[in-house]
Amino acid sequence: MSTRVKDLTLLRNIGISAHIDSGKTTLTERILFYTGRINAIHEVRGKDGVGAKMDSMDLEREKGITIQSAATYVNWDFKDPKTNKTTEYAINIIDTPGHVDFTIEVERALRVLDGAILVLCSVAGVQSQSITVDRQMRRYGVPAIAFVNKCDRAGADPLGVCQQLRDDLSHNAVLIQHPIGLEAAHRGVVDLIRMVAYVNEGEDGEIIKEIPIPGDLVAICKEQRNTMLEALSDFDDEIAMMYLDGEGDKITEEHIIAVMSKATLSRKFTPVCLGSAYKNKAVQPLLDKVCELLPNPLQMQYKALDQENNEAEVHLLPDPKKPLVMLAFKLEDGRFGQLTYCRVYQGSVRKGDTIFNCSNGNKHKVGRLVLMHANEMNDIEFAEAGDIVALFGIECSSGDTFTDGEVTYTMTSMFVPDSVITLAVEPKDKKGLANFGKALNRFTKEDPTFRLFRDEESGQTIIGGMGELHLEVYIERIKREYGVEVLVGQPQVAYRETITKRSDFNYTHKKQTGGSGQYARVAGYIEPGEEGIPYEFVNNIVGGVIPKEFQPSCDKGFQSALERGSLIGFPIIGVRACINDGQYHPVDSSDMAFQVAARSGFREAYGKAEPVILEPIMKVVVETPEEFSGTILGTLNKRRGVIIGNLAKQGLAVIEADVPLAEMFGYSNEIRSGTQGKAEFSMEFRRYSPVPRQVQEALIVEYAERAKARI
Repeated sequence: MSTRVKDLTLLRNIGISAHIDSGKTTLTERILFYTGRINAIHEVRGKDGVGAKMDSMDLEREKGITIQSAATYVNWDFKDPKTNKTTEYAINIIDTPGHVDFTIEVERALRVLDGAILVLCSVAGVQSQSITVDRQMRRYGVPAIAFVNKCDRAGADPLGVCQQLRDDLSHNAVLIQHPIGLEAAHRGVVDLIRMVAYVNEGEDGEIIKEIPIPGDLVAICKEQRNTMLEALSDFDDEIAMMYLDGEGDKITEEHIIAVMSKATLSRKFTPVCLGSAYKNKAVQPLLDKVCELLPNPLQMQYKALDQENNEAEVHLLPDPKKPLVMLAFKLEDGRFGQLTYCRVYQGSVRKGDTIFNCSNGNKHKVGRLVLMHANEMNDIEFAEAGDIVALFGIECSSGDTFTDGEVTYTMTSMFVPDSVITLAVEPKDKKGLANFGKALNRFTKEDPTFRLFRDEESGQTIIGGMGELHLEVYIERIKREYGVEVLVGQPQVAYRETITKRSDFNYTHKKQTGGSGQYARVAGYIEPGEEGIPYEFVNNIVGGVIPKEFQPSCDKGFQSALERGSLIGFPIIGVRACINDGQYHPVDSSDMAFQVAARSGFREAYGKAEPVILEPIMKVVVETPEEFSGTILGTLNKRRGVIIGNLAKQGLAVIEADVPLAEMFGYSNEIRSGTQGKAEFSMEFRRYSPVPRQVQEALIVEYAERAKARI
C-alpha cells in the first residue's frame, strides 16, 4: 500500500477537523476500513479495549479523545458512474483533535493541507470548536467539504445544520446530498448531482448499492437540486442560463462537478454531505466527493520567502524536478529518536540525501524516510512534491524549512496562540530530576503552545498551556513515559498589565566609574496602544539629539521593561512608547546606556499612567439538558460570567458566556455534580479585560506578600 502517484491530479492531502465528539476519529476509522488499510473496525470507546487506530496513545484511548493529530495514507478506487472506469486516488489524511486545549495540533495540520472535511454533528450543529476550526481553515485558505455526521441520532436535522453553516460561519453552504431517512430510519443518501440514491449493506456497510430515488423523496430532491444549481449559477454563466431557462436537467454531471470543484477551491462554496460514520452510512460517497471536489497540489498556491533576496515572496511549484523545499510542521520523540513530520512542497528528497535547514543553517543527512500510518512506520526510498512524510534523526524545530542547498527559502510561520494558564511543577523525588528535565525539554520542542520558564524570584519551574486538560495530559505523560511523579502547585492565571492614560518621561542615566562612564538621556511618553497590538515603538527623534545607532537601543530598553510590570510582576501589553528628545555624550554614551535610560524612563512613566491588571476572559459554551439550564446559569453568574447567548434546541440548552479564567478552575466537577453528569462544556480564550478594582487590590496585596516572604 502506497500513496505513490505519478499524476499529482490524483493526490489529495486532507484533514478531518471538528468540535470534540462530532465523530472525526470514527469517520477516519471507517475510511481506513473501506480503503483496505485496516481489516476490522474498532470504536473510540469500544468495549474490545483496542480503540480506534488513529488514537494510538494510551491516554487517548482511556479518555476517549484525540490528543495528538495522527497522519495516515490510503488509496481509494473512484468509479466513474458513467464509464464504469476505476481511477485510483491517493489520499494523505491527518485526523486532528477536537478539544480546544490541543488547538495547535489543528493549526499545524491545516498549515500543510490542501483541503479538509469539516465534520458537524447533525443534532448539535455548529458548536464552539467548529467556529475555531473554521477560523483556522480561513487563516490558511483551506477549502472544505462539510460532512453532517450522526444522521442516525434522535433529533438529527442536517438541513438545519446546513443553515447554521450559512448563518453562524458565513459559509455559502449547499446540500449536495439528501438523507434517506433520519434518526433510526437513516439508511443512505441521495446524490443531488447525479440524482441517484446510495444505501449501505453488509455487516459493516462495506457494500454500497445504487438504487432509484425513493418515491417519497423525488419531489424534495428535485427542489434541493434546483437550490444547488441556483447557488452554482453565481460561478458559471452556462449553468445560470440553463437554470433560468428551466433546463437544469440538461446540465451534465461533469459540468456541475467542474464548476463546483472550482468554487470550492475559492472557498466561496461549501458542499455539504451527510451520513453516519458510526452506523457505516454514506462514508464511501463522501470519499468520492473528496476525490471530485477537493483540490490536488497542482491547484494550490504555495508561497515562501527568499532569504537571499530580502525575504521577497516566491511561488513554489509542486514539481519534483525543482529545488527541494520542505516544511517540518510537527515533531515527536519516538522510540527511535526524533520523528519529524514534513510536507514536501517542491522538489524531491531521497534516503542518503544531504538537506539544509534554512532556519538555522545546519545540514543533515537523510537516514530514514517513512510514511506514517498512525503510530506505524512504512519505509520509503524517496518523497516528492505533494507528499507528507516523516524523517528520523533530524534535529530541528517545528516550523523549520529544509532545502537541498540550491535555494534559501523559508515557509511562512504558523499562528501560535499564547498560553493562558500556568502551573508550578517539580519532581517528587530529586532522583527523577534528570528525566523530569528531559521530558519538559521534549514537550517544549514538540508543542509550541507548551511553555516552560523559571520564576527567578521563587526558583520554581513553571509550565504554561492552553488549559487545565492540556497541562494535565503532559503531567500524566511525564509520569508514564519518564517514570517521574510530579508535584503540582496551584494553577496560575496568565495575567497581563497595561496602562490607561498617557504619561511623559525624561530620564537621564549617568554613571561614572574611573575610566569611561555611562551617559544617556531619553525623553518621550507612553500611552495606550491600539487594540490587539501588544507593543509599538514610535521614533520621533529629529536633529540627531540621539544618534541613529542608539535609537534601536531605546526600543530594546522599552521591550525589556515590558517583561515585568510593577503591579503583580506580569508582562505589560497594549502600550505605545515614543521617544522625542534626548542627549548623548561622545565618549560615555553606549548601546547599554541608552537601553538602561529607556527602561528606567518607561518605569518612571508607568506608575503615573494609571496601570491596571488584565485577566484572560474565556468563551465558555455549556451544553446541558434544558431542565438544568437554571443551574448552569447560576454557576456561571457565580463565577463572574456574562451570559452572551442561551439557545434551546431538541431539549438541549446551549449557553454561551464570557467568564474570567481565574473563576473557571474546578468547574468541570461542579458542572458534573450539578447536572448528574449530563452536561459538558468547552472553553477557549477570547480576550484580555481589566479585572474589577477589588480583585486588582487583592492581587497586588497577594503579590506584595509573596515578595516579602521571599526576602
